[in-house]
Order: sequence, then C-alpha cells, then structure tokens
Amino acid sequence: MNKNSVLGLYFKLRFFSALFFSTIITVNLVYQATVVGLNPLQLVLVGTLLESVCFIFEIPTGVVADLHSRKKSVIIGVFLIGSGFVFEGIFATFLGVLIAQIIWGIGATFVSGAREAWIADEVGEREAGRAFMKGQKANQLGAFLGIILSMLLANIDIRLPIILGGILYASQAVYLFIFMPENNFKPTPPQKRENWKAMKKNFLTGLDIIKTDKALLSMVVIVMIVGMFSEGFDRLWTPFLIDNFAFPVLWNLKPVIWFGIISLVATLMATLMLGFVDRKTDMADQKSVTKSLFLVNLFLILTVFAFGMSGNFTYAFFAYCFAFMFKESFGPLSATLINRNLKPEVRATVFSFSSQMDSLGQIMVGPFLGLIAVAISIKTGILAAGLVLVSSLLFYGYLSRAHRAEEIRA
Repeated sequence: MNKNSVLGLYFKLRFFSALFFSTIITVNLVYQATVVGLNPLQLVLVGTLLESVCFIFEIPTGVVADLHSRKKSVIIGVFLIGSGFVFEGIFATFLGVLIAQIIWGIGATFVSGAREAWIADEVGEREAGRAFMKGQKANQLGAFLGIILSMLLANIDIRLPIILGGILYASQAVYLFIFMPENNFKPTPPQKRENWKAMKKNFLTGLDIIKTDKALLSMVVIVMIVGMFSEGFDRLWTPFLIDNFAFPVLWNLKPVIWFGIISLVATLMATLMLGFVDRKTDMADQKSVTKSLFLVNLFLILTVFAFGMSGNFTYAFFAYCFAFMFKESFGPLSATLINRNLKPEVRATVFSFSSQMDSLGQIMVGPFLGLIAVAISIKTGILAAGLVLVSSLLFYGYLSRAHRAEEIRA
C-alpha cells in the first residue's frame, strides 16, 4: 500500500467506527434504563465500572501495541468493543450490562493510542498531523450519520441498533486483518514503554510540576471537579427525562426517537458553539481563555440547574441541549490553559496527569450522585451534580490571580 491508500484506510476506520459506535450509544442508556430496568444508581455504577476498567487496563493492553503490533492491538480492540455491545444487547440484565462494560472497556484500551501510533508509523510524523485532522472530520461525519441510523433502527426495536451496531463494529476486525498494512512497526524501547512504573512516575512528576504552578494546579482541580460532575450528569439525564415527562407524539414514532433528536440538536449546537468560542477567544492570551472558560463553566452550571428544575418536556429538551453545548466547549479551552508555558518534555506528562484526575473524579464521586438519585430523586441527583460543579468557580479566582502574578514577574 502507498501512503494515500494507508490514509484512506485510516479515514474509513475512523468513519465507520464512529458510525457504528454512534448507532449503538445514541440509545444505549435508554435501553439500560427501560429494557434492562436499571435504576439511577445502577446506571452510574455501570459508568463507573467502565471508567475503572479503562483506567486499570490502559497499561497492560498497551504492551501489545508497544511490543508486538499496533495492527494486532487495533484488531483485538475493535473486535472486543463490538462484541461487548452485542453481549449487552442479548443479555438484558444488570450483570449482563456489567460484563459488557468489562469486555468493550478492555477493547477500548487496546485501540487507545494504538490506532494513532499505527498511522504515524506508516505515513510518518509530517503526514500524521494532517491525518489526525481529517480523521477527526471523518469521525464527526460518521457520528452524525450514526445518530440518524440509530433512530431508524430503534423505531423498529430498541435492541436492534445495539446488536446490529455491535456486529458491524466487530466485523471491522476481519476487514482490518485482511487489508490493514503494518510495514514500519518497531517495538518501543523499554525506557519509552508505558507500564505501571512509568505511570506512577508520570503521576508523581505531574504532581511535582503542578505544585510549583498555582495556575496549573487550579486548572487541574477544575478538570477533576468537572469529572466528578460529568459521571453523574451523563448517566442521570436519560432516566430523568423518561421518568418525569410525557414525550410528545411525533408521526406515531416511538418515544426513543426523541433521544436521537436530542442528540442531533445538541451535537449541532455544540459544533456551532465551538466555532463561536474559537472566534471570540484569543487562544494565545491567558486572560481571554480564562474568561471564556469561566463563562462556559458558569453557563453550564445554570443550564444544569435549569434542566433539573424543568417543568415540561420542551423546557427540559432545550436545557439539556444547552448544557451539552457548554460541556463540550470546556475541553478545548481547558486543554489550552493546561498547555500554557509547558516545556515540550513535560507536556505529555501533565496532560496524562490531568486525564488521570478527570478519571479519578468520575470514579470517586459518580456513585454518590447515583446513590442520591435513588435515595431521594433523580432530580436531586442532577441538582447535586450541579452543586459539585459550582465549587469549580472558586478556583477561577486563584487562576486569575496566578495569571496576574505571572504578568508582574514577566
């Protein structure tokens, strides 16, 4: 294969993976809440288990990509992700859903990093950057079309997009086994491999770096708080709508179709918002980025409370879409601030540390929000998630003061 053929295969992989994954995930929470009958705590525990599996297996599964083959790692991961969802669609029990999270969560760690490392090996670092950008566009297109496909299939049977999507996702492994080249793979040297020792070292190094940088410390704490909030909110919004509102009748379509419509509208709004934020924010100016991030966080809190206090479906519909829009805007802005003034040799370490903090926040606090939703009400669980997020606003004061101190020193 020449470089263009390899790039074409990479774009197809990104497009179809996003297409099939979006087909599944659009109705997955609805399936868990209605067909499987999971309560809010169980829904959150499912997410916590998935996050924990990904956190634990990221290092062991990385050995395959580092020592043996990027191609093998991607193929194994793609097969496990699809198989996990097929298992979930067939075995509609709490235990079945938990086992499915373990299967596809492990699969996700096989793919994580290996897919991008493979294309970088095959086309070189200069071409890899362009490939990543175009690959992301292919991913967005596939995800958008997947929502539409999910709606069409779910209107027939809610299990259909999960099982069929899982089968199609797993079948990519056969295609990749036959057509995916691997000509430039070289085992990663021991000193550069990810392992538990390296993970611990990265964690401690990241901790040392942020200890000496108040602005960076504030930003990482904010990321952790957003992680605490997101695990509860992301798992509770679906049962909140199902339990509290009568869905409008739309052309005699099943109510599950509304979740596809919500996903489409929320995704479109998030895309437009990212463009607006990019135009209105000077990404090279820390003050400008900090101001935008504060406003995004503030409006996210307000829309989460508005969603939790919704009195009718229309109000809840738009409140959720706005909350999703602001939530999606947080990532690029926070990454920009974390990246500020970092030396190249510590950049990956700091981003890895930040990602670990986000995961730990989800794992630690998510179950408590689920417990509140069961013990009191889902509405209370969502409002509690919003209250957790309020605490992040306190750290923007530290962030602004740290930026001013840096300017004075400069």
